[in-house]
Amino acid sequence: MKVLFINPPYFNSKYKFIGLVAPPLGIAYMAAVLEENDIDVQIIDAAALEMSWETLESEIRRISPQIIAITALTPTIYHGLQTAQLAKKTCPEAMVIMGGYHPSFNYQEILEKDYVDLVIIGEGEYTMLELVKTMENGGDIKNVKGIAYGDGVLTPPRPLIQDLDELPFPARHLLPMDHYKILNMKLDTATLISGRGCPMQCSFCASAALHGNRLRMRSTDNVVDEMEHLIQDHDAGMIAFMDDTFTLKPSRVEEICDEIMRRDIDVYWGCTARVDNLSEKVLRKLSDSGCITLFLGVESADQQQLDRVNKQITIEKIRQAFSLARENDIRTIASVVLGMPGDTRESIERTIKFTKELNPSYAVFSLATPYPGTRFYQEAVQDNLIRVKDWSKYTLLSPVLDTVDCSRDELKSLQKKAFRQFYLRPVYLLKQVRMDGPILLKTVATMIKEV
Repeated sequence: MKVLFINPPYFNSKYKFIGLVAPPLGIAYMAAVLEENDIDVQIIDAAALEMSWETLESEIRRISPQIIAITALTPTIYHGLQTAQLAKKTCPEAMVIMGGYHPSFNYQEILEKDYVDLVIIGEGEYTMLELVKTMENGGDIKNVKGIAYGDGVLTPPRPLIQDLDELPFPARHLLPMDHYKILNMKLDTATLISGRGCPMQCSFCASAALHGNRLRMRSTDNVVDEMEHLIQDHDAGMIAFMDDTFTLKPSRVEEICDEIMRRDIDVYWGCTARVDNLSEKVLRKLSDSGCITLFLGVESADQQQLDRVNKQITIEKIRQAFSLARENDIRTIASVVLGMPGDTRESIERTIKFTKELNPSYAVFSLATPYPGTRFYQEAVQDNLIRVKDWSKYTLLSPVLDTVDCSRDELKSLQKKAFRQFYLRPVYLLKQVRMDGPILLKTVATMIKEV
C-alpha cells in the first residue's frame, strides 16, 4: 500500500509575518514510523515548494497512492480542505485522511465534507500505522483507536506515546530541506522537538490540549543524537527546539547542555523557555553549550491578565529573566499578546511600553486568537466574544475579538503601533545591527511590511 502525506499550499500561515517556513515534523514523524515498518511512503510539502494547485494535482496523479493524509492548522484549514477535495477528485478510490490540531478538535466539521473519509485524532504515529496495517489486511477500521469517520463515528482514544525514544527521527530525507526559511531567507536552521505535553495549562495553548498535561521527555542521549544527525546529515548550523517549553525541567536542560559540551558539538541553537525557571546556573549552561536565543512568553504587563490566562508567572519574574539572559549574552525574543478579554487600550499601551523596557533582542506582538481545543476558545464561545468565524483570519495578525474598549480596527492599529514603536527606535537599531549585522534591517522590514 502506498501512502502520501501532504502539507497543503498555504498563504495564511500564522507565522507569515516573520517569514517562517518550517519542516512539518508531525507528518515527518508519521512517515518515519511507516518506513520503519516497510510501508511505501512519500511526502509533498506543497507549502515549502510554493506549489501551485495544478502542480499538486499532477504530483498526486503521478504517485497514485491508496492513502492520502493531509495536515492542517487552523489558519490553513481551508487550504487543507481544498487539498482533500483535489485529492479525492484525482484519486477517487484513495482514502483521504486529515489530521493535525484543527481537524483533531473539529473532526465533525471536517467529516461533513464528502471528500474527507477519516480524521486522525491527536498523536498520529501509531494510529496511522495501525490504520495502514488494518487496510492492508482487509480489517475493520472501527477497531483502530484514535480516529473519527463516517457521520462522526469516534473510536476510543489512543493512549499517548509514553516512551518517545522509541520513535525514529523524523523522515527529513522525504522533505525539501533546502526550501525552509526564516525571515524569507534560506538558512541552515533545523528544528527539533525534545518532548511533548505541558503541565502548565495556559488557557490559550492548543499544543498542551493535544499532547496532554504531563511532560513526556526524550532521553538526553536521544535528543543529542538527533542534534548530531542534523549536523552531519543535513548540514545544520543552527538548531531550534520547538517544544512547548524546553526549559520546563531545569535539571534536564543542564543534562542536555552537559552532553552537548561533552561531545564537543559545535552548533548554535535556540529554544522556548519560561521566565520562572531560568536561574543564573541554567542560563550559564545554556550559553556555554551554544544556546544563543530564548523565546520567552511575556504575554502582558498586567498581572491580572497573566492570572486570567493561567500563565503562572509574575511581572517581576519576567523582568528578572530578561535581565539574566542579557547578562549571559543570550538573545531574547519576547512573545506578547495584545487584545485578550479584559484588555483595555490603557493596558495594551502599558504592555507595549513594558516590552520596550525589557529590552529584548526581538519582540513579536500577536493579537489574541482563541484556537479550537483551548480553554480560551471555549470561554470565548461561551461569552460570545468571537466576532470572526473565518478560520483563515486566525493568523495572530487579524483581530477576531473585541475587547472592553477597543474595536477590532483599533486593535489592529495598536498592533502596528507596537511593532513600529519597538523596531523603529534608533538606539535599538544601532545596537542590534552591531550584534546581528544587516540581517536585522531585513528582519525589521519584513515584520513591518507583513503587519
